[in-house]
Amino acid sequence: MARCHRNDIGSLILDRPTAAPGGSGGHFRLWSAFSGASFRRKIFDAVSCGGSSRYRHHDDDDAPITDSEGSSVAESSKEKAVVVEKAKTKTKTTTTKGNGGKSEKLLDLLNLAEWSESEADAVATKRKVESLEKLKRVVRDLQFERKLEAAREVRLLAKEDLEARGTLAMLGAIPPLVIMLDIDDDGTQIAALYALLNLGIGNDVNKGAIVKAGAVHKMLKLIECPNSLNPSVSEAIVANFLGLSALDTNKPIIGSSGAIPFLVKTLENLDKTSSSQAKQDALRALYNLSIFPSNIFFVMETDLIPFMLSALGDMEVSERMLSILGNVVSTPEGRKAIGVVPDAFPILVDVLNWNDSPGCQEKASYILMVMAHKTYGDRQAMIEAGIVSALLELTLLGSTLAQKRASRILECLRMDKGKQVSESFGGNLGGAAVSAPIYGSSSSSANPNLGSAECLEEEDMMSEEKKAVKQLVQQSLQKTMRMIVKRANLPQDLVPFHFKSLTASSTSKSLPF
Repeated sequence: MARCHRNDIGSLILDRPTAAPGGSGGHFRLWSAFSGASFRRKIFDAVSCGGSSRYRHHDDDDAPITDSEGSSVAESSKEKAVVVEKAKTKTKTTTTKGNGGKSEKLLDLLNLAEWSESEADAVATKRKVESLEKLKRVVRDLQFERKLEAAREVRLLAKEDLEARGTLAMLGAIPPLVIMLDIDDDGTQIAALYALLNLGIGNDVNKGAIVKAGAVHKMLKLIECPNSLNPSVSEAIVANFLGLSALDTNKPIIGSSGAIPFLVKTLENLDKTSSSQAKQDALRALYNLSIFPSNIFFVMETDLIPFMLSALGDMEVSERMLSILGNVVSTPEGRKAIGVVPDAFPILVDVLNWNDSPGCQEKASYILMVMAHKTYGDRQAMIEAGIVSALLELTLLGSTLAQKRASRILECLRMDKGKQVSESFGGNLGGAAVSAPIYGSSSSSANPNLGSAECLEEEDMMSEEKKAVKQLVQQSLQKTMRMIVKRANLPQDLVPFHFKSLTASSTSKSLPF
């Protein structure tokens, strides 16, 4: 029995054959009884369920359709497939909307991001092309016309752009800038010098290319010019020497070129024309050059070493000056040059008392340690300058590195003290030649003609000498240590513990610190 619902009339009229008003037979359907969406839903539900269910669930405005009704809707299998596909598409869209439209929004965002990324790539590519064309134009101007303006533009472009520095160098900007140094015009020379300076910042390839292009020779030519050198040009040359000397392969070239005397003159500033920045740059450039051992010879040809020792009171430059002296002391010639300077050791010993500058203490103790390890005469000069008390104080109050170096120097001095006492005991015992026991030398090796009895007697004397040396050294160290502890307001029980570490014997003569 047919079940009637609110919209069943539409189904009946749709499925029942009826004669047309014109008298011709056929079928007609009353399409206005359905909405388009409702009709598609009916067909999709009927087909997707395969017609196996008796009833299908629809919207509130639709009535259930039977299997026979569903099959009578599609007139052909082709129409049925098309309608089903459309219905599925519509259903997916409806489902997406039913989920709050999140999928559609996500898809829109993905599409927007993809479009934005492609657009950004296009914009970046366009900018790179424009930038490359600009750099090409600047290099052409350097070679043919507008040289001054082009040099200034290179200076600005290379100031903070590492990529531009490399590109300009590859395009050939360095040779024309070096050639511009021959132009007798201060403005042109300054523009070219600072353009070269910026091209070399952070780019070792460019630093090497600038030197190979002959920039060092041309800068020295400007320095040797009989006319007075413009202070701005001089400052730019010093800055270039600083930048170029940072590259190891450039150090021997610049050092042997004659640049060191110019840098020393700028540092000393005898004519009062050097700016504070130029003096700082000159000092740093000299440090870079002093790292290369062969340049120490050129340093000693100037009065740089006496000047630096006399200027060590200036805290702004003292640490870097001590760094240069640390490089100088690595060669025998450098140690000799430092040792012959009047008051060199009192000055260096005084630096050990700069408790507010650990860096200076460490560097000064390194210089003194190397010199004490190498030369006996320098050790005597250190003792006369009062180094022992300064070293003992440094072992208590200095940094870890300074303490280690001070202990090494004390060890060298202790060996000399033992030798002196040993020689005095030998003189009192009849003038026998006795070597210092600390060095481990045997009397038999010193005098092979001595008999076995004499050797035994001498060994007994040496054992007595060792005891006397040990006693004297301990008494001296204890007295000095207690004075320092009292001065530093440290606990008195610190002395015995720290004293043991200082008086421990060692046979190593290396310099590990």
